[in-house]
Amino acid sequence: MSSELNVPMGSPAPGVSEQCPGRGGMDYRDWVRRSYLELVTSNHHSVQALSWRKLYLSRAKLKASSRTSALLSGFAMVAMVEVQLEMHYDYPPALLIAFSVCTTVLVAVHLFALLISTCILPNVEAVSNIHNLNSVSESPHERMHYYIELAWGFSTALGILLFLAEVVLLCWIKFLPVDSTAAPKPTTPPRVRQNSGWQAALASTIIMVPVGVIFVVFTIHFYRTLVHHKTERHHQEIEELHKIKIQLDGQERGLLTV
Repeated sequence: MSSELNVPMGSPAPGVSEQCPGRGGMDYRDWVRRSYLELVTSNHHSVQALSWRKLYLSRAKLKASSRTSALLSGFAMVAMVEVQLEMHYDYPPALLIAFSVCTTVLVAVHLFALLISTCILPNVEAVSNIHNLNSVSESPHERMHYYIELAWGFSTALGILLFLAEVVLLCWIKFLPVDSTAAPKPTTPPRVRQNSGWQAALASTIIMVPVGVIFVVFTIHFYRTLVHHKTERHHQEIEELHKIKIQLDGQERGLLTV
């Protein structure tokens, strides 16, 4: 600084380059500049941390979707192949059609979710295994966000509901012919017979209906809670950004007055 800014001891003037206590001889201008750089750097690291958190969440969703879809679609295929239809029993046509449609849609939904997971997961895994903070931008999880959420919804929500319906239909097909082997084939549409097989199928339906309702209620409550949590987190981040803006504006005004 020039000699014009030298002032007597004990009378510091405002706007004068003075040393900050505890800063090792650093004047006010350097301290403001360093504080500004620290704030910008910390904000950059927080943005990168948020991107990495989204990447890990997308990877976890893809892994869960692939495992769940492979498991449930395999069970559905085994159930359709291994089911033994009683040739002497006249099944209701609506029951057979419902079982066929439910099994086909179930397998198609889970295979579609498995396809999305199989295509996107290797690209996300390749980036997540690189120990470099700047490599998160190379991951396609941001661009493929809607596909990841679609696979997650198909595998968990829609796929599990279809699997519950599959279990109910399978119980009706398996237990309905019980205690009706000696009955001749009716020429008219058959009435509902109150035998043990019918009662077993009805019991499984009575048990599965509350389970399905609980599953739907839990799914809605879970997503509402998750959205509420994300909303609170966004509000906190906005408040933090607002505080950083206030600090930067104050330091910028202080820098201009120096």
